[in-house]
Amino acid sequence: MSRVVSKDLFHFKPTGKLDDDVNAMENQEELIESSPEMKEMFEKSLELIENHDDESNKAFVDMMRGLCAPYADILKASDKFTDSVEQTITTSITIPTSHDGNFDVPVEVYTPKDLQGGTKNCAYIYAHGGGAIAMAASDFDALLKHYAVEFKVVVYNVDYRIAPETRCPNNVKDFYEAVKYISKNGESLGVDPAKIVIAGDSGGGYICLGTMVMLAENDESHLVKLAIPGVPMVDDYCFSDTQAMTKEERNNAASFRKIWKYCIAADWEEQKTSPHLFPGKASDKLLEKFPPTIIMECEFDQYITEATRLAGRLRRAGRLLEFVVIPGAGHASSLTPSLKSNQVFFDTLKTIAREYIHTQELIVAVKYEFNT
Repeated sequence: MSRVVSKDLFHFKPTGKLDDDVNAMENQEELIESSPEMKEMFEKSLELIENHDDESNKAFVDMMRGLCAPYADILKASDKFTDSVEQTITTSITIPTSHDGNFDVPVEVYTPKDLQGGTKNCAYIYAHGGGAIAMAASDFDALLKHYAVEFKVVVYNVDYRIAPETRCPNNVKDFYEAVKYISKNGESLGVDPAKIVIAGDSGGGYICLGTMVMLAENDESHLVKLAIPGVPMVDDYCFSDTQAMTKEERNNAASFRKIWKYCIAADWEEQKTSPHLFPGKASDKLLEKFPPTIIMECEFDQYITEATRLAGRLRRAGRLLEFVVIPGAGHASSLTPSLKSNQVFFDTLKTIAREYIHTQELIVAVKYEFNT
């Protein structure tokens, strides 16, 4: 199998420190120490993380969903997306599945008005963030309409089921089935089957990577032109020695251990070595079958080490096009339009759309890869 050829577009220089605006948003240590209410809430969260009875697990999930809610509000309130919202047409489809009961996966479709009626549009299939346990597709409505207009694609915003109500691998299968459906029905949807992109951020990055595992297992990676997992949850690095971790990784390790083991996994002992739960554990031979991949990361992301390890393995497997690390940025930078690093993140994606999504060269390369 031939290797994909990177255009080697991005050479960001690490800054070694958080941007000032990111630091003001993310650094809560002084606030916790100065506020008795915040300190009490923080101590309660530690108790929920350490206890694993059903009541504590439910309260933990509720807490995490509450912590994610402000980001949905930020996205919905931003006037940065107003023009794009007005320039798109919203429709919806449902995708019937039976892997976890009979369930129709809802998908919102955002079509730029100037692409309406097209027969060879690019499909940008997206898995929303939220740690795979929080948020919903609708929270990303305005952001993805902006992507649709600026990237000149039709966005398919997949409302996959989240944990713990739906656990591995059924959460990933919701997205996988959406990809298969859109590819199979491309003609009626106005989609060019050679221009299908899959993407997702944070927990959605995990869903995207898990789908890449399933596509590779079934020799179906040719269905996807490009995969863009962003700030993704990748593997079980959070279960290792915290002394070797970055500050962000160390501060979040206990929460991530609980999310993986008690929320996402259906059977921890059986699944803890599976690439369906941890895509970073895919074998080298499986990685060689992955779609061409661009990993988007932030310098101070809590998943930076595991994403870097996967990028190295994908590069060796010949499936990595770019590994992008936005300097001075934290995990939530991609979801906060007011941040300087958010603009860099967006501009990078726009360059990817121009140089990789809308170029014939990559299509030819992918066809060659899988037809030899």
